[in-house]
Amino acid sequence: MPESSHPKQFPRPITQGLTFDRVSFQYPHEERVAIRDFTLTIKPCEHVAFVGANGAGKTTLVKLLCRFYDPTGGRITIDGTDIRDYPIADLRGAVSGIFQDFVKFQLSAKDNIALGVRASDVDLATVTQAAKQAGVHEAIERLPKGYESLLGKLFDGGHELSIGEWQKVALARAILRDSQILILDEPTSAMDAKAEAELIERFHELAQGRIAILISHRLSTVKMADRIFVVDRGQIIEQGTHDDLMRQQGLYATLFLTQAQHYQ
Repeated sequence: MPESSHPKQFPRPITQGLTFDRVSFQYPHEERVAIRDFTLTIKPCEHVAFVGANGAGKTTLVKLLCRFYDPTGGRITIDGTDIRDYPIADLRGAVSGIFQDFVKFQLSAKDNIALGVRASDVDLATVTQAAKQAGVHEAIERLPKGYESLLGKLFDGGHELSIGEWQKVALARAILRDSQILILDEPTSAMDAKAEAELIERFHELAQGRIAILISHRLSTVKMADRIFVVDRGQIIEQGTHDDLMRQQGLYATLFLTQAQHYQ
């Protein structure tokens, strides 16, 4: 991606918030418009959720925020400045994401978590603290060599974790970055209900004082968000708290009740 010829200093902390200003986006060589005239503002320390069917455009918003792509129309601003005017490394350093297709690095537990920061000399105490916050410290301590134990089965002597424990390793990696914007993008699809609830609750606790973005099509995970945005065909069609959206009896309420009937 092109760097600005006159880059501006990234705000620390973010004081005004994050804005999608009439953003549109179309992937190269595709006719379908992924995001169309998308406008919203997320305030500092606010926790929001994007929900909708697969292909609605939720993950595309995150890719644009991280500047993996630039909008084909409109702009994204942080504290009123177009994100294209910030150094890319500073922008991406301000964002931590845990994604559905997160990587299981075939490294030691310590190195798996320490990859979250650029510094190569991260001490064990700092890594351990992140693991404790993510809820994976005890699982790592049970391994034969603790934090020096090799994770994964690619190499001899490696130890496989459960999918929930791998997710928590990814969460610890994100925690260590100490970023201002935390993103959770469909990370619980392979988890059981108990592990999912623990991860979501821990995520909200860790995101206190930061902008948090939760993306999911499982509506049981988004009820704690300050605001929920229902995305359909690249546009926001409903927004509000969980209770607001249930009272509107629109698409969100329909989807929620459809999913809830499987638990009744």
